[in-house]
Amino acid sequence: MTGSTSNANAATTAEVAFASMGARRLLALGGIGLILVGMLVGDIFAVFVLHQNAAKVGASLSAAAHAAAAGDAKTVLASLQSVGNFLENRGTKVDTHVHMIAFGYLALLLAILQPWVAFSDSAKKKLAWIFLFGAWLLPLSVFLIHYVGLAYSPLAAIGWASILADFGGALVIAATLGCLLGIAKRTQQAADRASVRDGLWEDRSVAGRILLAGGLALVLLGFLHGAYYAAIDLYKHEALDYSVLSEMSAGAAAKDVAAVDSALAKYGQLGGEKAVNIAAHAHAIEFGLLAILLAFFQPYVSLRDSWKRRWAWVLLFGSLLLPVFVLLELKLGLLAGGIADVAGLLVIIALLAMWIGILRYTGEIDAGGRLAEGANG
Repeated sequence: MTGSTSNANAATTAEVAFASMGARRLLALGGIGLILVGMLVGDIFAVFVLHQNAAKVGASLSAAAHAAAAGDAKTVLASLQSVGNFLENRGTKVDTHVHMIAFGYLALLLAILQPWVAFSDSAKKKLAWIFLFGAWLLPLSVFLIHYVGLAYSPLAAIGWASILADFGGALVIAATLGCLLGIAKRTQQAADRASVRDGLWEDRSVAGRILLAGGLALVLLGFLHGAYYAAIDLYKHEALDYSVLSEMSAGAAAKDVAAVDSALAKYGQLGGEKAVNIAAHAHAIEFGLLAILLAFFQPYVSLRDSWKRRWAWVLLFGSLLLPVFVLLELKLGLLAGGIADVAGLLVIIALLAMWIGILRYTGEIDAGGRLAEGANG
């Protein structure tokens, strides 16, 4: 009798926490979906756009420098415009990737905090929909900026894609501020504050502990690498940046093609060193934060415990492998880049498995609720 009562209470708690189309369920599934699509965009970008785009930027910059050495101002201007076009193309893809993942993290954080938002369920659900609409609208609009440009825009310098991106950002800000207002309201209510209990915070499963410990370790490694880079290489790279550009300008002014080519090679190498260090630092911290957030949602991943542990390890393995081989790209070339892409795919697969597990869990809740309604009827 006690066991059945306990199971009933657990089922009731689950239905409340992950109510059908409720705010927490929307934010959890929507947030992981944003991260999945954002990572997939990043992997596709890394394979099909990143290196090709960098080569085109380098070629255009080289053409500009050689044209400057030859005194051809028209070619210099055209080449620099090409550089700007390639950089905009790359920038919008990177921004799409980054914003989707960042909004996904924020959605998961807001999902965790839902019990502390002192609004009605319908109000919280509306805030969740507003957040997710803005979180999808902004990166999709940013992606289109390069292709839409200023066509049919009512403004001279801002296109429709930029306007919609700003509107999406405003929706995300408004929804987040709404949730923060609800949390602030809850903290002013001592009785409500004391009564809030949530199974996400009470979970002590093995998969959750693996993700929490692994995530903290990844964040720590990312911080340590960032500190090392800042202390050892950052100022040296900044000084080299200035000196190489000065060398390039001097060579162009003296019409010394060999000096220009030498400076361009040094500048490309320097840019690569800075890029891989920053990317490795950022990815280690981002994947660490992802693992920490996912640790809280393990009670709602409807998979066998053994599979939950396996997917946790796969996610952490890919999260460690990717930044390590990003760092090795300058030494190993495309081999390291390919391994880093495979590592990103491992993270995507593990995250997709957890998303499916949460979707199965919510389906079980809904099925249980329908059966209960049928029994009562």
